[in-house]
Amino acid sequence: MIQAIQFILSLSILVVLHELGHFIPAKLFKTKVEKFYLFFDPWFSLFKIKRGETEYGIGWLPLGGYVKIAGMIDESMDKEQMKQPPQPWEFRSKPAWQRLIIMVGGVTVNVILGVLIYAMVLFAWGERYLPTKNVKYGISCDSLALQMGLKDGDKILSVDNKYIEDFGKIKSEIYFTSAKSIQVDRDGQKIDIPIKEDVLSKLSKGKYDFIEPATPCGVDSVIPGLAADKGGLKNGDRIIAVDNKATPLFKNVSNILQLYKNKDVDFKVLRGKDTLTLKINVSTEGKLGFMHDAEKYFDFVKLKYSFFEAFPAGIRIAGEKMTNYIQGMKTLFTVKDAHKSLGGFITLGKAYSPTWDWPHFWEFTAFLSLILAIMNILPIPALDGGHVMFLLYEVITGRKPNEKFMEYAQYAGMILLLSLLLYANGNDVMRLFNK
Repeated sequence: MIQAIQFILSLSILVVLHELGHFIPAKLFKTKVEKFYLFFDPWFSLFKIKRGETEYGIGWLPLGGYVKIAGMIDESMDKEQMKQPPQPWEFRSKPAWQRLIIMVGGVTVNVILGVLIYAMVLFAWGERYLPTKNVKYGISCDSLALQMGLKDGDKILSVDNKYIEDFGKIKSEIYFTSAKSIQVDRDGQKIDIPIKEDVLSKLSKGKYDFIEPATPCGVDSVIPGLAADKGGLKNGDRIIAVDNKATPLFKNVSNILQLYKNKDVDFKVLRGKDTLTLKINVSTEGKLGFMHDAEKYFDFVKLKYSFFEAFPAGIRIAGEKMTNYIQGMKTLFTVKDAHKSLGGFITLGKAYSPTWDWPHFWEFTAFLSLILAIMNILPIPALDGGHVMFLLYEVITGRKPNEKFMEYAQYAGMILLLSLLLYANGNDVMRLFNK
């Protein structure tokens, strides 16, 4: 429910401001705006009120929103109005440069909004990341990473021989750039790991946690009364072996415990400079009963920004996000099965935190704003980019496209967008059933 509320709030903010990007220049150029709606209102609306020549309202179908500008072929498909002689207050009567500004207004607002939100997030909370060189215990691999040829404890040096400063960006760098290889330090030796296309295909399905920073198995907090406490484990201990099997990483201990459920097992523990052996009964769930704080084992970089420093940093981050998203769109056509990674409203909703997390909420809202800008500027009829495409044709040739052609193009664009919407949300439904 919290994720759904956050998603609807983000969408509402972005839709209203996007449509304001069209509304304001339309009004400045004295163009009649008949409707301004949050969400769509086929057949009926949840709320509406008329102020001046414009009806403001909230629709019941939360797929976006719209402004209905007089004398424009848009999603309302008001063909009757277009049959009447052009009026001076109509969109079609305005100079091409004014119509172009009106159409790019929404996208412009989305880009500016994304930059502003990122800047204010940096100003309010700063930036925190884990440098790749500080991942001192190497990586912890899942089955996909092992299939690639990576091993637990490998230290990543570069991707396609390019050093990635932020460890958290390595996974997206591999996917979005369709990387060919990863360079790692394995026991002091540099090894080049090739990345095959089938691996990128699996990454396209959202498996972005295939590598994580590894940590030793530190006992940071023993839970009173449970097996770890009864067996003599203390805060600050480090488990280095289980049943004489070396466990240098937390993952090793977590995995091996599943083999010893409800059994007494010898644990070799490092306590200060001493090495102890403790016999502990593993629970039926394969757990001991202690907390492990992974983050304490890493030196994170924390950056603070003044108000004015935050803006260029916000531009930098927005630029990186847009570049990654465009590269991700390219992989839909270059990586096998990448189209299966497309997601709809369920995927977007799950991207929000299950608890109310303001920094994450605003960061993802900024990202969504940039996505809306990119998607809306695509040269597809029924999107802003489609209108811009036809306006640029008019500016270059001096001739308006035929209105009947525009009408059919609008229908084709709407069918394409609806098909994509159904496909993306269908993927979400299939993932729910395939769990």
